[in-house]
Amino acid sequence: MEDDAPVIYGLEFQARALTPQTAETDAIRFLVGTQSLRYDNQIHIIDFDDENNIINKNVLLHQVGEIWHISTSPADKGVLATCYNKTSDSKVMTCAAVWRMPKELESGSHESPDDSSSNTQTLELLCHLDNTAHGNMACVMWEPMGDGKKIISLADNNILLWDLQESSAKAVLSSSAALEGKGQLKFTSGRWSPHHNCTQIATANDTTVRGWDTRSMRQIYCIENAHGQLVRDLDFNPNKQYYLASCGDDCKVKFWDTRNVTEPVKTLEEHSHWIKEPLQDSVIATYEEHEDSVYAVEWSSADPWLFASLSYDGRLVINRVPRALKYHILL
Repeated sequence: MEDDAPVIYGLEFQARALTPQTAETDAIRFLVGTQSLRYDNQIHIIDFDDENNIINKNVLLHQVGEIWHISTSPADKGVLATCYNKTSDSKVMTCAAVWRMPKELESGSHESPDDSSSNTQTLELLCHLDNTAHGNMACVMWEPMGDGKKIISLADNNILLWDLQESSAKAVLSSSAALEGKGQLKFTSGRWSPHHNCTQIATANDTTVRGWDTRSMRQIYCIENAHGQLVRDLDFNPNKQYYLASCGDDCKVKFWDTRNVTEPVKTLEEHSHWIKEPLQDSVIATYEEHEDSVYAVEWSSADPWLFASLSYDGRLVINRVPRALKYHILL
């Protein structure tokens, strides 16, 4: 990109599921899943051409239902997982499955976003993650540094650890844990830590953040009332093994040291637009290209200074960290 101007791509349908193609570290590529009640849903493979500042795309049919969550294998460019709505006996269930995209699309697309004459292709189903006895799937998380054979799904109040076998054509439930307490407890989101040999995950339910050891499936820390309202998402610092960030409906971002979760290390709730010298923990920039609720923001796996955001009206926006700040950090 010649400057910090955003690049915008519009989908035909509403959408809230976004992920980078994790195994792709050379090209800037994102996958977006749609939510349509009347038409077949789609997964848009978005390639960003950094030199020419343009987006190329291809579209895959996802005919089984609305996509609520999407994630990609860290080891295989062609493999992904979705959580989607399925109607059965007049009831709506959120299920999960592992898919493979056509071989020729694993390394991206070369079509214009306006090329409506292209042939839409379909996904190959590899296996379902059977949640019959566990409830609605909230998300699927791949082991960050693994070979793409271990995944965790969150289903209502259950944590399910799966082993993918036979070229991912079969998923075997290897262990599980249940969230216990009063009321109808349900997980809303989770994240697998890239540290500690990938033996820890963090989950959110209501206003609480919990840490779990994947070897024993036991809770290792609990942050009750981490936020004043629902915790929406979490993520680990990839460079510091004990640091976790959370955000909630209370419009706050909090940073935690998982060794001592009594109080957050830092809480951000500023609304300023630009950072002032000297460099401090604060809001760097505000991006206002969206006109509807933003449901997902993801960093590129290939460019650490570039990220994509997705709003419910189907608008995908690709932005960069401001150049001045990037040079301030690097130089």
